[in-house]
Amino acid sequence: MAEVTVNPLLKKIHGKIGGLVFKKYGSRTIIAQTPGPRTTPPTPGQQAQQERFKLAAVYGHTALADPVTGALYRARAEAKGQPVFSVAVADFFNEPVVEEIDLSAYTGRTGEIIRVRASDDFGVVGVGVAIRDTDSQVLEQGAATVASDGAWTHTTTTNLTAGQQVVIEVTATDRPGHKATKTQAKA
Repeated sequence: MAEVTVNPLLKKIHGKIGGLVFKKYGSRTIIAQTPGPRTTPPTPGQQAQQERFKLAAVYGHTALADPVTGALYRARAEAKGQPVFSVAVADFFNEPVVEEIDLSAYTGRTGEIIRVRASDDFGVVGVGVAIRDTDSQVLEQGAATVASDGAWTHTTTTNLTAGQQVVIEVTATDRPGHKATKTQAKA
């Protein structure tokens, strides 16, 4: 890619002029050709992706209008040298991941700890833990809290009968509200 030094009078230019589009990325100005019109109808997959982009744009505008959330995105955008709107939209497209459910300290008794490692590109805002029996009935559920090491912990409130088999279901939520769920069996 060629680098061009732009006359200082033109450094603040952005938008479409003729067949060119001027974009600002941090302190850089990018010049690209204006895309041509679509000649074929979008496929169902393309239509679905266009809908996702519409939802992402709505999220981006809403998030940036909120003083607290907007400040978080502005700080990240400044640190990365990226447009703030693109940081918010990227967060919308990246769902959280439940990486690990640590049951090593859980034997089925009240007051024991279930540890969870969950991540997201912009941060996990909540983790829920449910303990279900073999018929998928909820025996216990609640919110986990963040520990000093960044893991999420849930302190159990239910005693299981000896040898009772259960499934631990963990759901992580990110700032845009996307959820990721992972389950793990415990005998």
